[in-house]
Amino acid sequence: MIMHDDQVDVTTEIVAALIQEQFPQWSGKAIQLLPSTGTVNAIFRIGNDLSARFPLRLSDAADALAVLEQEAQASAELAQVSRFPAPEPVALGKPGAGYPMPWSVQTWLPGTVASAADPSGSDAFAEDLAAFIAGLRDIETRGRSFSGGGRGGVLAHHDDWMGKCFEESEGLLEVPRLRKVWSRFRELPRTGADVMSHGDLIPGNVLVAGDRLSGVLDTGGFGPADPALDLVSAWHLLQPGPREVLRRTLRCDDLEWERGKAWAFEQAMGVVWYYVESNPTMSRMGRRTLDRILESMDGG
Repeated sequence: MIMHDDQVDVTTEIVAALIQEQFPQWSGKAIQLLPSTGTVNAIFRIGNDLSARFPLRLSDAADALAVLEQEAQASAELAQVSRFPAPEPVALGKPGAGYPMPWSVQTWLPGTVASAADPSGSDAFAEDLAAFIAGLRDIETRGRSFSGGGRGGVLAHHDDWMGKCFEESEGLLEVPRLRKVWSRFRELPRTGADVMSHGDLIPGNVLVAGDRLSGVLDTGGFGPADPALDLVSAWHLLQPGPREVLRRTLRCDDLEWERGKAWAFEQAMGVVWYYVESNPTMSRMGRRTLDRILESMDGG
Protein backbone atom coordinates (compact mmCIF):
# COMPACT_ATOMS: atom_id res chain seq x y z
CA MET A 1 0.00 0.00 0.00
CA ILE A 2 1.39 3.42 -0.99
CA MET A 3 1.27 5.78 2.00
CA HIS A 4 3.61 8.58 0.88
CA ASP A 5 4.14 10.44 -2.40
CA ASP A 6 7.88 9.76 -2.15
CA GLN A 7 7.57 6.12 -1.08
CA VAL A 8 10.27 3.65 -2.14
CA ASP A 9 9.29 0.16 -3.29
CA VAL A 10 10.78 -2.75 -1.33
CA THR A 11 10.11 -6.39 -2.25
CA THR A 12 11.25 -9.74 -0.88
CA GLU A 13 13.35 -10.14 -4.03
CA ILE A 14 15.18 -6.88 -3.31
CA VAL A 15 15.71 -7.89 0.30
CA ALA A 16 17.04 -11.30 -0.73
CA ALA A 17 19.51 -9.68 -3.14
CA LEU A 18 20.71 -7.20 -0.52
CA ILE A 19 21.27 -9.97 2.01
CA GLN A 20 23.11 -12.11 -0.55
CA GLU A 21 25.37 -9.16 -1.41
CA GLN A 22 26.01 -7.78 2.05
CA PHE A 23 25.24 -10.47 4.63
CA PRO A 24 25.71 -13.83 2.89
CA GLN A 25 25.71 -15.58 6.28
CA TRP A 26 21.92 -15.02 6.32
CA SER A 27 21.25 -15.84 2.67
CA GLY A 28 19.69 -19.20 3.47
CA LYS A 29 17.09 -17.75 5.82
CA ALA A 30 13.45 -17.32 4.83
CA ILE A 31 12.35 -13.75 4.09
CA GLN A 32 8.82 -12.63 4.90
CA LEU A 33 7.24 -9.18 4.50
CA LEU A 34 5.34 -8.52 7.70
CA PRO A 35 1.90 -6.92 7.77
CA SER A 36 2.27 -3.76 9.76
CA THR A 37 0.39 -0.60 10.64
CA GLY A 38 3.75 1.18 10.66
CA THR A 39 4.17 4.20 8.42
CA VAL A 40 7.94 4.76 8.34
CA ASN A 41 9.50 1.39 7.48
CA ALA A 42 8.75 -1.79 5.57
CA ILE A 43 9.59 -4.67 7.92
CA PHE A 44 10.78 -8.09 6.83
CA ARG A 45 11.38 -11.10 9.04
CA ILE A 46 14.68 -12.82 8.32
CA GLY A 47 14.61 -16.42 9.50
CA ASN A 48 13.42 -16.91 13.07
CA ASP A 49 15.54 -14.43 14.99
CA LEU A 50 16.04 -11.29 12.89
CA SER A 51 13.99 -8.49 11.35
CA ALA A 52 15.06 -5.92 8.78
CA ARG A 53 13.64 -2.41 8.51
CA PHE A 54 13.67 -0.47 5.25
CA PRO A 55 12.83 3.26 5.27
CA LEU A 56 9.85 3.90 3.01
CA ARG A 57 10.38 7.57 2.24
CA LEU A 58 13.14 8.59 -0.14
CA SER A 59 15.88 10.72 1.42
CA ASP A 60 19.57 11.41 0.95
CA ALA A 61 21.49 8.21 1.67
CA ALA A 62 24.06 9.92 3.90
CA ASP A 63 21.33 11.64 5.91
CA ALA A 64 19.40 8.38 6.20
CA LEU A 65 22.52 6.57 7.42
CA ALA A 66 23.08 9.18 10.13
CA VAL A 67 19.48 8.69 11.29
CA LEU A 68 19.84 4.89 11.32
CA GLU A 69 23.09 5.09 13.26
CA GLN A 70 21.45 7.36 15.83
CA GLU A 71 18.44 5.05 16.07
CA ALA A 72 20.67 2.00 16.52
CA GLN A 73 22.50 3.71 19.37
CA ALA A 74 19.22 4.68 21.02
CA SER A 75 17.77 1.18 20.56
CA ALA A 76 20.85 -0.42 22.08
CA GLU A 77 20.65 1.90 25.09
CA LEU A 78 16.95 1.22 25.66
CA ALA A 79 17.39 -2.53 25.30
CA GLN A 80 20.01 -2.45 28.06
CA VAL A 81 17.85 -0.57 30.54
CA SER A 82 14.29 -1.74 29.81
CA ARG A 83 12.73 -4.33 32.09
CA PHE A 84 10.66 -5.45 29.09
CA PRO A 85 12.16 -7.00 25.93
CA ALA A 86 13.15 -4.62 23.16
CA PRO A 87 14.87 -5.26 19.81
CA GLU A 88 18.64 -4.93 19.73
CA PRO A 89 20.53 -3.60 16.69
CA VAL A 90 22.50 -6.20 14.75
CA ALA A 91 23.72 -4.55 11.53
CA LEU A 92 23.30 -1.66 9.10
CA GLY A 93 22.96 -2.40 5.40
CA LYS A 94 23.97 -0.23 2.45
CA PRO A 95 22.06 0.84 -0.67
CA GLY A 96 22.01 -1.77 -3.42
CA ALA A 97 19.93 -4.14 -5.57
CA GLY A 98 17.66 -1.31 -6.65
CA TYR A 99 17.06 -0.01 -3.11
CA PRO A 100 18.59 3.50 -2.80
CA MET A 101 19.04 3.91 0.95
CA PRO A 102 20.69 2.27 3.96
CA TRP A 103 18.65 -0.15 6.06
CA SER A 104 18.87 -1.85 9.44
CA VAL A 105 18.70 -5.29 11.01
CA GLN A 106 17.49 -5.99 14.55
CA THR A 107 16.73 -8.97 16.71
CA TRP A 108 13.22 -10.39 16.34
CA LEU A 109 10.79 -10.21 19.26
CA PRO A 110 7.87 -12.65 19.61
CA GLY A 111 4.45 -11.34 20.55
CA THR A 112 1.33 -9.77 19.09
CA VAL A 113 1.11 -6.03 18.47
CA ALA A 114 -1.50 -4.26 20.56
CA SER A 115 -3.31 -3.08 17.42
CA ALA A 116 -4.15 -6.74 16.74
CA ALA A 117 -4.67 -7.97 20.33
CA ASP A 118 -6.38 -5.09 22.11
CA PRO A 119 -5.26 -4.92 25.78
CA SER A 120 -7.08 -1.64 26.44
CA GLY A 121 -9.34 -3.03 29.17
CA SER A 122 -6.57 -4.70 31.21
CA ASP A 123 -5.47 -3.17 34.50
CA ALA A 124 -2.48 -5.52 34.49
CA PHE A 125 -1.39 -4.22 31.10
CA ALA A 126 -1.73 -0.64 32.38
CA GLU A 127 0.48 -1.53 35.35
CA ASP A 128 3.07 -3.04 33.01
CA LEU A 129 2.99 0.03 30.81
CA ALA A 130 3.46 2.27 33.83
CA ALA A 131 6.41 0.15 34.97
CA PHE A 132 8.01 0.47 31.55
CA ILE A 133 7.57 4.26 31.49
CA ALA A 134 8.79 4.65 35.07
CA GLY A 135 11.84 2.55 34.30
CA LEU A 136 12.80 4.81 31.41
CA ARG A 137 12.25 7.92 33.51
CA ASP A 138 14.74 6.59 36.05
CA ILE A 139 17.55 6.46 33.47
CA GLU A 140 20.03 9.33 33.63
CA THR A 141 19.81 11.77 30.74
CA ARG A 142 23.58 12.31 31.11
CA GLY A 143 23.13 16.01 30.39
CA ARG A 144 21.17 15.43 27.20
CA SER A 145 18.03 17.40 26.39
CA PHE A 146 15.23 17.25 23.84
CA SER A 147 16.61 17.40 20.28
CA GLY A 148 13.97 19.79 19.00
CA GLY A 149 12.57 17.40 16.41
CA GLY A 150 9.06 15.96 16.56
CA ARG A 151 6.96 15.69 19.69
CA GLY A 152 8.33 16.19 23.17
CA GLY A 153 9.35 19.83 23.45
CA VAL A 154 7.11 22.91 23.28
CA LEU A 155 3.47 22.28 22.40
CA ALA A 156 2.95 25.68 20.77
CA HIS A 157 5.79 24.98 18.31
CA HIS A 158 3.35 22.62 16.56
CA ASP A 159 0.84 25.35 15.68
CA ASP A 160 1.66 25.36 11.94
CA TRP A 161 1.31 21.59 11.70
CA MET A 162 -1.91 21.63 13.64
CA GLY A 163 -3.26 24.36 11.36
CA LYS A 164 -2.64 22.09 8.38
CA CYS A 165 -4.26 19.17 10.21
CA PHE A 166 -7.40 21.19 10.90
CA GLU A 167 -7.61 22.26 7.26
CA GLU A 168 -7.14 18.72 5.97
CA SER A 169 -9.66 17.35 8.49
CA GLU A 170 -12.61 19.43 7.26
CA GLY A 171 -15.34 16.95 6.41
CA LEU A 172 -13.65 14.21 8.46
CA LEU A 173 -13.77 15.59 12.00
CA GLU A 174 -15.56 18.22 14.07
CA VAL A 175 -12.89 20.79 13.33
CA PRO A 176 -14.28 23.89 15.16
CA ARG A 177 -14.44 21.98 18.42
CA LEU A 178 -10.98 20.48 17.90
CA ARG A 179 -9.49 23.92 17.21
CA LYS A 180 -10.80 25.07 20.60
CA VAL A 181 -9.27 22.02 22.28
CA TRP A 182 -5.87 22.77 20.77
CA SER A 183 -6.10 26.45 21.74
CA ARG A 184 -6.25 25.29 25.35
CA PHE A 185 -3.67 22.51 25.06
CA ARG A 186 -1.03 24.71 23.42
CA GLU A 187 -1.01 27.02 26.46
CA LEU A 188 -0.24 24.29 29.01
CA PRO A 189 3.00 25.29 30.75
CA ARG A 190 6.01 23.03 31.00
CA THR A 191 7.33 22.43 34.51
CA GLY A 192 9.32 19.18 34.69
CA ALA A 193 12.84 18.65 33.33
CA ASP A 194 13.40 16.26 30.43
CA VAL A 195 13.38 12.54 31.18
CA MET A 196 14.24 9.56 29.00
CA SER A 197 11.25 8.51 26.90
CA HIS A 198 10.32 5.93 24.29
CA GLY A 199 8.65 8.68 22.28
CA ASP A 200 6.02 6.78 20.28
CA LEU A 201 3.94 4.45 22.45
CA ILE A 202 1.18 3.63 19.98
CA PRO A 203 -0.51 0.21 19.59
CA GLY A 204 1.71 -0.85 16.69
CA ASN A 205 4.84 -0.36 18.80
CA VAL A 206 3.71 -2.43 21.80
CA LEU A 207 3.73 -6.24 22.03
CA VAL A 208 1.18 -8.15 24.07
CA ALA A 209 1.00 -11.72 25.40
CA GLY A 210 -2.38 -12.45 26.92
CA ASP A 211 -3.33 -9.21 28.61
CA ARG A 212 0.25 -8.28 29.60
CA LEU A 213 2.96 -6.16 28.04
CA SER A 214 5.53 -8.52 26.50
CA GLY A 215 7.81 -6.09 24.66
CA VAL A 216 8.23 -2.76 22.92
CA LEU A 217 9.20 -1.96 19.34
CA ASP A 218 10.41 1.02 17.31
CA THR A 219 12.81 2.09 20.04
CA GLY A 220 15.06 4.28 17.89
CA GLY A 221 13.42 7.43 19.24
CA PHE A 222 14.52 6.72 22.82
CA GLY A 223 15.82 9.97 24.24
CA PRO A 224 15.16 12.94 26.52
CA ALA A 225 11.78 14.69 26.24
CA ASP A 226 8.87 16.20 28.13
CA PRO A 227 7.99 13.79 31.00
CA ALA A 228 4.42 13.83 29.67
CA LEU A 229 5.34 12.49 26.22
CA ASP A 230 5.03 8.77 26.98
CA LEU A 231 1.61 9.45 28.53
CA VAL A 232 0.25 9.42 24.97
CA SER A 233 -0.04 5.69 25.68
CA ALA A 234 -2.89 6.40 28.11
CA TRP A 235 -5.03 7.65 25.24
CA HIS A 236 -3.78 5.48 22.38
CA LEU A 237 -3.86 2.22 24.34
CA LEU A 238 -6.20 2.32 27.33
CA GLN A 239 -9.85 2.53 28.30
CA PRO A 240 -10.84 4.80 31.23
CA GLY A 241 -10.36 2.29 34.07
CA PRO A 242 -6.88 1.08 33.11
CA ARG A 243 -5.99 4.64 32.11
CA GLU A 244 -6.60 5.70 35.70
CA VAL A 245 -4.44 2.78 36.88
CA LEU A 246 -1.60 4.11 34.72
CA ARG A 247 -2.02 7.62 36.06
CA ARG A 248 -2.19 6.49 39.67
CA THR A 249 0.82 4.20 39.31
CA LEU A 250 2.92 6.98 37.77
CA ARG A 251 1.58 9.58 40.23
CA CYS A 252 0.88 12.11 37.50
CA ASP A 253 -0.28 15.53 38.62
CA ASP A 254 -2.99 17.38 36.70
CA LEU A 255 -0.62 19.42 34.54
CA GLU A 256 1.52 16.48 33.45
CA TRP A 257 -1.59 14.46 32.70
CA GLU A 258 -3.07 17.24 30.56
CA ARG A 259 0.20 17.66 28.65
CA GLY A 260 0.22 13.93 27.91
CA LYS A 261 -3.30 14.31 26.58
CA ALA A 262 -2.13 17.24 24.45
CA TRP A 263 0.70 15.24 22.87
CA ALA A 264 -1.72 12.39 22.11
CA PHE A 265 -4.12 14.92 20.56
CA GLU A 266 -1.38 16.37 18.36
CA GLN A 267 -0.39 12.93 17.13
CA ALA A 268 -3.95 11.74 16.57
CA MET A 269 -4.92 14.83 14.59
CA GLY A 270 -2.10 14.12 12.16
CA VAL A 271 -2.76 10.44 11.51
CA VAL A 272 -6.53 10.69 10.96
CA TRP A 273 -6.41 12.64 7.71
CA TYR A 274 -2.95 11.67 6.47
CA TYR A 275 -3.66 7.93 6.52
CA VAL A 276 -7.43 7.93 5.94
CA GLU A 277 -7.00 6.08 2.64
CA SER A 278 -3.45 4.68 2.71
CA ASN A 279 -3.43 3.19 6.23
CA PRO A 280 -6.99 2.91 7.58
CA THR A 281 -5.86 1.12 10.77
CA MET A 282 -3.65 4.04 11.72
CA SER A 283 -6.36 6.54 10.82
CA ARG A 284 -8.89 4.69 12.98
CA MET A 285 -6.43 4.70 15.87
CA GLY A 286 -6.28 8.48 15.62
CA ARG A 287 -10.07 8.77 15.64
CA ARG A 288 -10.33 6.49 18.67
CA THR A 289 -7.72 8.53 20.52
CA LEU A 290 -9.54 11.78 19.75
CA ASP A 291 -12.81 10.24 20.92
CA ARG A 292 -11.21 9.18 24.20
CA ILE A 293 -9.76 12.64 24.75
CA LEU A 294 -13.04 14.40 24.03
CA GLU A 295 -14.97 11.98 26.25
CA SER A 296 -12.57 12.71 29.12
CA MET A 297 -13.14 16.42 28.65
CA ASP A 298 -16.89 15.85 28.71
CA GLY A 299 -16.56 14.07 32.01
CA GLY A 300 -16.65 10.61 30.51
